[in-house]
Amino acid sequence: MKIEKNKVVSIHYTLTDDDGNKIDSSVGSEPLTYYHGNGYLIPGLENELEGKSAGEKLNVTVQPADGYGIYDERLVSSIPRERFEIDGEITVGMQFQVQTPGGAAIVRVVEVGDKEIKIDGNHELAGKVLHFDVEIVDVHEPSQEEKMQYESILAGGCGGGCGGCGGNCGGDCGSDCAENCQGDCANSECTCK
Repeated sequence: MKIEKNKVVSIHYTLTDDDGNKIDSSVGSEPLTYYHGNGYLIPGLENELEGKSAGEKLNVTVQPADGYGIYDERLVSSIPRERFEIDGEITVGMQFQVQTPGGAAIVRVVEVGDKEIKIDGNHELAGKVLHFDVEIVDVHEPSQEEKMQYESILAGGCGGGCGGCGGNCGGDCGSDCAENCQGDCANSECTCK
């Protein structure tokens, strides 16, 4: 069976950067299973898998525009420390969910100063060329249960990470959200709780 829209696909992958450093891999664990053609994977990878079959192996290079986007300096800003209403220390790498005019977004702390905290709204892989070694493990028609599950996620039901639950994921957002934030951090109106 060939990979096409609305097929359930399972793959093993290893993701590396331009220098060959491993970023992520499913090898040695369960394969990644997704609903093809519905935005579960970055476009550059999903497009290359289209029409392939179980058992095939391929190497895919994805440019930033077809991956996690071009790095955007406008998504980096410094927020006064007092706007972060959290218990405990704020450290580089912490992630917060913020509400922006475009909806919920995840930002990372990239610098901690005495008076300001610098945050970055770019995905950590934005601007990077990505290299995938992929083995297609399985391609099948979705069962009725799988179809209902995937369609619920696509319709905005819980289970699809932060965006799928309107940001109310109880801390398990699929992207290690550390805390919930309200406001528009890009305009220095962020209150993090």
